[in-house]
Amino acid sequence: MPECVVIVGSSVAGVRCAQALRSAGYDGQLVLVGAEAQFPYDKPPLSKQLLTGAWSAEEIRLAEPAELEDAGIELRLGVAARGVDVTQRQIELGDGSRLGYDRLVIATGVRPRPLPWRADPAVVRTIRTQDDALSLRKRLLASEDPLVVIGGGFIGAEVAASATELGRRCTIVEALPAPFSRVLGPTAGSLIARLHAENGVEVIAGAAVVGIKHVGAASVVQLADGRSLAAGTVVAGIGCVPNTEWLESSGIMLDDGVVTDEFCRARGVQDVYAIGDVARWFDARDGVHRRSEHWTHAFQQAQLAAHNILNPQDLQANTKAPYFWSDQHGMKIQMVGHCAADDDMEVLRRQTPGGERDVVLYSRGGRHTACAVFGWPQLVPKLRRAWEADLPVHEVVDLIDAAAVSAPIPAVSEV
Repeated sequence: MPECVVIVGSSVAGVRCAQALRSAGYDGQLVLVGAEAQFPYDKPPLSKQLLTGAWSAEEIRLAEPAELEDAGIELRLGVAARGVDVTQRQIELGDGSRLGYDRLVIATGVRPRPLPWRADPAVVRTIRTQDDALSLRKRLLASEDPLVVIGGGFIGAEVAASATELGRRCTIVEALPAPFSRVLGPTAGSLIARLHAENGVEVIAGAAVVGIKHVGAASVVQLADGRSLAAGTVVAGIGCVPNTEWLESSGIMLDDGVVTDEFCRARGVQDVYAIGDVARWFDARDGVHRRSEHWTHAFQQAQLAAHNILNPQDLQANTKAPYFWSDQHGMKIQMVGHCAADDDMEVLRRQTPGGERDVVLYSRGGRHTACAVFGWPQLVPKLRRAWEADLPVHEVVDLIDAAAVSAPIPAVSEV
């Protein structure tokens, strides 16, 4: 049993790992280090409920302060990790202090990708922290000028939906053929583009941004095809990079994140684990390394790391179905599984108690690989179980048909 576990990273992966260790009976020293000074909070509401004002900062906390204190979880907030000596088993912090450890859990997450254009940071924003979201909300409420969102991924699409709810005109600019194309493919991406268009958001796809000009209080987003978009505020959601700079001289294997085995153990060193967005873990089912920036994945890895730290003779890997969700314009979009660009894709339109709903079914060689579900949350638990059972694609179609309330509705050929 380790005498001291240090967890670097105070978002969902780090906090839930600390709580899981205590729930499993670990009674040694447990230290949670976080670069942000705020008490640990949840990230998914930043682009949704916190931005719209539906929830307050207190309502997105991952725990109450007394809860972590009672659990004996020592918080070191507002100080980033600056380096690690895996030989001496010590973490160097930004304030010059050092922490010794028996087991180290890296949960430092990601940060927004640097902007490729010169831009005024007061106008061009990114969202990754609570302060980012609250500052953007204040700016959107202070002006009726239009918002331009660069990037049609999760953050960009959710910000656009939230800004629309606040009454702001919004345009999404996406370099790929449709929003979410990189993650969900063009078929599901077109469905999402249509959802935004139906709710008053202009979607400009297949357009690259080449620059942003600021003239007085006005800004202009310049596109490669010569078009210009006026904006009072610009939000860039062009991807993220893992926070691993502090590990570069440590001997820990890095490659687009901290490389781990299927048990969350970092490659190249002993007694170091990595979880959440920063981890590039080995997916034993498909035989590849992946890095997943999703809440459920971070939660699941937190539980696994806690178990494997305390039970080295009973190591467990993640066998749960990959899952993430996004809320846009009142529609819950849920994804089960992993899809690839060369997967076969089919839109299944079905009648449900809530009306017509779409499911994008992904497959490869007759094997079900993933499903994107639009506004039909009751179906998702069944699809998660189907993925875990590795059902063939025709049985997944039967499952979807059985869950519908009427015969299948022919899907349009182009969406």
